[in-house]
Amino acid sequence: MILVSLQWKITVCLSVCLSVCLSVCLSIYLSIYLSTHPSTHPSIHQDKGINLTHIESRPSHMNRDQYEFFINVDTSCSKALDEVIDGLRLEISGQVHELSRNKQKDTVPWFPHEIQDLDRFANQILSYGSELEADHPGFTDQLYRARRKEFADIAYNYRHGQAIPHVEYTSEEKATWGTVFRELKTLYPTHACREHNRVFPLLEQYCGYRQDNIPQLEDISRFLQSCTGFRLRPVAGLLSSRDFLAGLAFRVFHSTQYIRHASQPMYTPEPDICHELLGHVPLFADPNFAQFSQEIGLASLGAPDDFIEKLATVYWFTVEFGLCKQGSEMKAYGAGLLSSFGELQYCLTEKPRVLPFDPEKTCLQKYPITEFQPVYFVAESFEDAKEKVRKFAATIPRPFSVRYNAYTQSIEVLDSAQQLRNLADSIAGDMGILCTALHKLEQ
Repeated sequence: MILVSLQWKITVCLSVCLSVCLSVCLSIYLSIYLSTHPSTHPSIHQDKGINLTHIESRPSHMNRDQYEFFINVDTSCSKALDEVIDGLRLEISGQVHELSRNKQKDTVPWFPHEIQDLDRFANQILSYGSELEADHPGFTDQLYRARRKEFADIAYNYRHGQAIPHVEYTSEEKATWGTVFRELKTLYPTHACREHNRVFPLLEQYCGYRQDNIPQLEDISRFLQSCTGFRLRPVAGLLSSRDFLAGLAFRVFHSTQYIRHASQPMYTPEPDICHELLGHVPLFADPNFAQFSQEIGLASLGAPDDFIEKLATVYWFTVEFGLCKQGSEMKAYGAGLLSSFGELQYCLTEKPRVLPFDPEKTCLQKYPITEFQPVYFVAESFEDAKEKVRKFAATIPRPFSVRYNAYTQSIEVLDSAQQLRNLADSIAGDMGILCTALHKLEQ
């Protein structure tokens, strides 16, 4: 028997116990039925004013053997909905329940509440992966494209909790890595921030960072977890800003595993493993930077689309292309700088404009993605940048606040008195520990 639950707002929700194959078949059937079904209710699409705009199926949260169907329809005719529901009851063998009707559209976009929820969008990449643009250096190289598909398949099949599969890199891939590694390492002592330079030798000692070896994501992920709780997750290509930032809220960094084309070792039109491991990874092992990155991710959860764009711009000018003051000098901490030999040199010259980091102003700055940045923003410190991002996040119009629970690896939505009491108890416990520790230091 099939149990079908209908929820009419702009969305219909169907819970059906089916195999994956059968769920696809039912998706197709429902699409045809709701739009143009000619048997029991002829001309529904034309005569009844119901227009099917979207349909998708997902594994049920309650039962992984079931599938939930979400159907978006444009409708203003209650009678037509009655006829469609009656028709479904006749056509589908099972029970059909209408849950609600004329409910207002949700004002808060969906966001992951548990770390396992990242599985729901990790494969929804926007570009690259195994498919390449015509101007990509590897577009006409069939061997390279086949290799990219191997990496994409690893990411597509990965689920939270699994070990990241080991990759045997080719001699050509190692040579490309070696060129980038060697050139960048000569600049780090004078151009990179002290946190990056402090961590880099540890990555060489514990994670296999060498000129002749491309480190494995699983080894690095375990190292980061031991330092700050951050972890890596393989991804096939570029995620949307909303999905990528949501991962940071859980201290998860979506990392590519492929490498740039060997014909241009000092150039890549997309993030690759050189960008991820040389640019991003070292800073995720620093507690202050890890907290700063997570603050941006937490601010994105449930935020309206226009604020997602602003947060993505803040991320671009900090985590990707940020500068910071250290003593009387400026140093680079952005991954886009720390993984680019040319721009790492350029950013500390007098050619670009350098402005103080202010999220309210930074979020409005336009930026190019195919050339060196004409403008950079400099932070006083990671701690200062974190506090500024936190204040900026408070201006986001959402009817709740969120908190990451590291014990359960879940997001707590602070929208009730009980949630606030739980938070207050947790803070009181930490304050007690702090007071006791201070008292012992004074003795």
